[in-house]
Amino acid sequence: MSETKQINLSQIRVPAMYYRGGTSKGVFFRQDQLPPSARQPGPGRDAFLLRVIGSPDPYAKQIDGMGGASSSTSKTVILAPPSQAGHDVDYLFGQVAIDRAVVDWSGNCGNLSAAVGAFAIQSGLIDKASLPRNGMAIVRIWQVNISKTIVAHIPMRDGEVQETGDFELDGVTFPAAEIVVEFMDPADGEGALLPTGQVTDSLEVPGIGCFRCSLINAGIPTVFIPAGELGLTGSELQEAVNQNDALLQRLETVRQHASLKMGLVKTLEEASQRQHTPKIAWVAPALTYAASSGKTVAQAEIDLVVRAMSMGKLHHAMMGTAAVAIAAAAAIPGTVVNDCLKQKSAPSVTFGHPSGTLTVGAEARESEGQWQIGKAIMSRSARILMEGWVRVPAELE
Repeated sequence: MSETKQINLSQIRVPAMYYRGGTSKGVFFRQDQLPPSARQPGPGRDAFLLRVIGSPDPYAKQIDGMGGASSSTSKTVILAPPSQAGHDVDYLFGQVAIDRAVVDWSGNCGNLSAAVGAFAIQSGLIDKASLPRNGMAIVRIWQVNISKTIVAHIPMRDGEVQETGDFELDGVTFPAAEIVVEFMDPADGEGALLPTGQVTDSLEVPGIGCFRCSLINAGIPTVFIPAGELGLTGSELQEAVNQNDALLQRLETVRQHASLKMGLVKTLEEASQRQHTPKIAWVAPALTYAASSGKTVAQAEIDLVVRAMSMGKLHHAMMGTAAVAIAAAAAIPGTVVNDCLKQKSAPSVTFGHPSGTLTVGAEARESEGQWQIGKAIMSRSARILMEGWVRVPAELE
C-alpha cells in the first residue's frame, strides 16, 4: 500500500485590488503586504504571482486564478514607497505568461500605468492630506522596470479618487474619469531611442525575407514594419491573426530577429523566452475599416493604422507602452511610421487599432544628430473592479 500523502488544506490571504487600467486589467499589491517570500525579486515572488494569476495553464484559460486568459489580463503590479527623490511611489510591473511558468519583468505596462497613481492614493501609500480635496492630484511615479518617470494626473472629488466620468476609450465598454499620463524621457532604461542609430533598418530573417523597419526604444522596445511587407493591410482584427498559426509563427520569428538587432538579447533562444519585449507592430496609411465593435473607423478620422502583437497574440486594442513608441516614431522624420502620416510634423497623431482609435502626442527634438523624446502624453482611465484579498495555497510560503 502506498504511503498516504499529507495535504495542507489551508490558504493564505493577501490584500490586493483588481484594477482596470486603460484596456488592461491586473492585480495590484503593496510590496509590504506581500508574503515574506514575495517581497523581494526571485523565485518566491514569481511563484506567488503565477499562482495568483493561474499560470502556467495548459488549457490557456487561467480558470484557477485571477488572469483573464489574454495578455491584457494576465498582469500584476507591485507598489512601494519611492526609492528615488522627487517621486511619490515605486511601480514594478510583472507580465505573467499564460501557458508557461514565466513572469516577464523586462518592460512596463502603459495601460496599467493609468491605475498606479490611483492605487497609490487608495491604498494609503500617499497621504491624502497632501492632495487636493477637489481638482487634480499630480502623482510622480518611478517605473522600476525601465528606470523612468511617469506623471499621472488623477482627478479628485471630495477627497477621494474620482473614477466615474464621461471619458470614452475605445476598447473599454463604459466611460470613466479621464487620467492624463505623461511618460517622461521614455526611451527604455539607458538605451538609445534608436538602438542602431538609424531611423530605418533592413531586417534579414532567414527563410522569411528582408524587411524595411524602424527600431524604436520608447515606452517599450518596438519594431515597426510596413504592413504590406508582411502581406498584411493594417486593418486586421484579432480573429484573422490569432487563428492563423502560420502567421503567428512568422511574426514571432521576425520579432525574435528584431530583438537580436536591437541588442536586447544575445541569442534567438533568449529572445524566445522574452516574449514581453520587444513588441512587433505593422503600420499602413490611414484607411477605412470596421472595428471589432462593428463601428466604422473612417479614413478621414485617423492619421494611420497600427496593429501590434502582445505575448504572441494580436492585441485587442493597443498597449499603452506601444502607443508611446508609436508617438515617438511618428515624431521622427523618415521612420516607417512617419512615412504613413498625412501630416509629417503634427504635435499628436490619431491611429486606428482593432477596437477603434487613440490619440497620442510626443515632444521630439534632434541634438547633434541624435533624436530624443522629452515626453509622450496620452489619456486613459482606470477604476477598481474589486478589492479585498487574493488567496493562494499556503504551501507556496
